Amino acid sequence: MVGAGSVSCAHRACPASRPIIRRTLVSVRTFVSGCAPVRIINRDFTLLWSGQAISLTGDFVFDTTLTLWVGTELVHGSAAPLAVSGLLVTVALAALLVAPIAGVYVDRWGDHRRTMMGADAARAVLIGAVALLAFLPAHTVPGGVLVAVVYLAVFLNTALSQFFNPARFAVTGEVVPEGQRTRAAGIGQTTQAVAGIVGPPLAAPLLFTAGTQWALLINALSYVGSFLLVRALSVRPAPAEAEPAVPAGVLAELREGMRMAAGNRVVRALLIAIALISVGVGALNTVNLFFVTDNLHADKSYFGILDMALGLGMLGGAVLVTPLATRYGHRVTFPLGLALLGLLLLAYARMTTFWSALVLIALLGPALIAVNMAIAPLVMESVAKEYLGRVFSAFNPVQQVAGVTGMALAGPMAAAWRFSHGSVAGLHVGGIDSILSGGALLAVLGGVYSAVAFRSAGAVPAAAPVAQTVPASAPESAEA
Repeated sequence: MVGAGSVSCAHRACPASRPIIRRTLVSVRTFVSGCAPVRIINRDFTLLWSGQAISLTGDFVFDTTLTLWVGTELVHGSAAPLAVSGLLVTVALAALLVAPIAGVYVDRWGDHRRTMMGADAARAVLIGAVALLAFLPAHTVPGGVLVAVVYLAVFLNTALSQFFNPARFAVTGEVVPEGQRTRAAGIGQTTQAVAGIVGPPLAAPLLFTAGTQWALLINALSYVGSFLLVRALSVRPAPAEAEPAVPAGVLAELREGMRMAAGNRVVRALLIAIALISVGVGALNTVNLFFVTDNLHADKSYFGILDMALGLGMLGGAVLVTPLATRYGHRVTFPLGLALLGLLLLAYARMTTFWSALVLIALLGPALIAVNMAIAPLVMESVAKEYLGRVFSAFNPVQQVAGVTGMALAGPMAAAWRFSHGSVAGLHVGGIDSILSGGALLAVLGGVYSAVAFRSAGAVPAAAPVAQTVPASAPESAEA
């Protein structure tokens, strides 16, 4: 904090304060460079992991708070499901429109570390600006304008993430030895689980006591922390190869990457399976808040606890699944995890009490870990490094189109059927749980399909081009 005696130095560093500032900056750089007394795999991966932990926690607070804010404070009644689905559609559209082009530029620029830093800096400024707006007195900004600003900020933040995520995917491959790939993937999933435990329970208290502005500020600061950690990485871009006299255009490079993804049997199977589960998850994300209040008869403040339970399940699941994936391979654990995920979601849709649903959500964790952990190693064993950015970016458009489909169907269906009830073969059904059941069956179908597709794809290539040069860990999430 700035003391009273520092007022004259508010806009410029006083000569007497410069040594203090210099020592402080040196201390910060020393801390960031060391990062932790115990290194995970190696120094650079420890820095990446630390940045992921900070930014993921901020993102969980941010996402859960916005869902609660839009669904319970800004919009009320039967329009609330539509408003929440609109928020989710905004995220999906941003990823759909930006991800393919972002993947091309990530591959073209080559300096993945600098790309990550630029994305972090831009996101910190963006969310920080919205936080400043939220600190204004109530009713200073009209409600409709505030909703529009929220949607715009979410769109831009998601767009910037489309540059950050494939760059991080590539950097992880540069710093993690090939034999440590599965371990790195498990660590990434464990980190996401811990962030899911810590972040969501903070959202409701922040929203209903301190206010949305604090969740926004926390998220902005998390990007600052991630920026500092990425900046401390020792990895640097490889010397640029000679470029052709007439470089290919962006669209030509994009088409080349899409052909690579569509022509590879393993990648194609992953894309189709992820599309199926993403339709169901899009529906789940749209109606889950109303499932908690209507079907589970719980207060809206309990919504974030479900994410915490999922995080706990993922934390335990990472310990269980990592040795299984190492022993049996990701071509086995991915379809099994996806099918189990669907069956557990089907059981979740039948719950009528919060605590029984909480147990099932926790049990989803190991299944979700098995799915998420498998994606990056399967891609890495099949795709050459010069295509990684574009192939990785192909997952987002496919996932988001499927997610938008699920949201577009679930939002109007929930608005129309939210309070509908009936009986099928003696089984009581309602509108919300029927939507969840449909999504769960799609996940089961994805598991069955991927098992058949992986078997028909044959053995893992003996000399995948990327395996010798650019191994990588799992992406932050399947984002399904």
